Amino acid sequence: MQSHVAEPPLGGTIDHILSVLPSLIPSAQRVARICAERPQEVVDMSGADLAEAAGTSPATVSRTSQALGFRGFQHMRMLLIRDLGAAAQDEEARPQGTEGWLLTLADGAAGLLRSSLASVDPGAFDAAADAVARAPRVLVVGTGGSHPAAQAVAVNFIMNGRSCEAPSDGVVQQLTASVLGPGDVCLVVSSSGANSVTLASAAAAADAGATVIGVTGFARAPIAEHADLLLVGGARFQAWDRGTLGSGLVQLLLLTALQIAVAERMTDAAEKARAAVREEVLGIVAEDMPAESAEPGGEPDAAIDVRDGTAER
Repeated sequence: MQSHVAEPPLGGTIDHILSVLPSLIPSAQRVARICAERPQEVVDMSGADLAEAAGTSPATVSRTSQALGFRGFQHMRMLLIRDLGAAAQDEEARPQGTEGWLLTLADGAAGLLRSSLASVDPGAFDAAADAVARAPRVLVVGTGGSHPAAQAVAVNFIMNGRSCEAPSDGVVQQLTASVLGPGDVCLVVSSSGANSVTLASAAAAADAGATVIGVTGFARAPIAEHADLLLVGGARFQAWDRGTLGSGLVQLLLLTALQIAVAERMTDAAEKARAAVREEVLGIVAEDMPAESAEPGGEPDAAIDVRDGTAER
């Protein structure tokens, strides 16, 4: 049990609580869930009040607060007060109707992203970037709701000079993981950290001796049993629709950060790859443009004919 951790950033207290909640014992989960789902009530409670609401003891409330990484219940309560105050200020003068709803959704996403990477261990992140940059072979796996983010980061790796494999089929992912070796990397993307199909690939990669990097939303998820390095990006799952949105945004942000860090460690390869991709895209665009695209009475638009490298850009 931790005595305390660094305070979550503004707006990040609930995300932090939810990232640790699944690993707690049932009585502590009840306490944590009330804090995450009813913060407006919790800020007016004493430890004894919260214990009564959760059907447990004040001692359990204290232990839960410490297990969540806070110094105690009052420390957690003050952080919730801070976050609720900031949120109330953001709500002022917001338009009504659809315009206000769209702004609320965008602001919620922005707030989530601001706080989502606070739980990422900088040392683990740097070690993960180093491992991916030097690995002879990189496999990216992710299924279900995490599949789009896994595929997206694989594309970004390739476009920035880091070759990798990212099969779509879960069975192929597991088979590929089983033939990795020491020095290779298996990047495992799973919001819950408990997807059985994804865990099978992680286990296969670990058994093969590869370095397993887990990207998840929960600090003590089952994926931790197989991962050499764990990158935890907190996300809220209070409602399925918003949880899905939050999870996808956080995954993309964290994986993009990792990809950028890898590219910085592979400067020459990244610059060469980006140049090749840029030229390829320009060539594709030029081929798709109609041949008669020219200024009236003049030569064809030079900006269109880019394949010989002489056009202005």
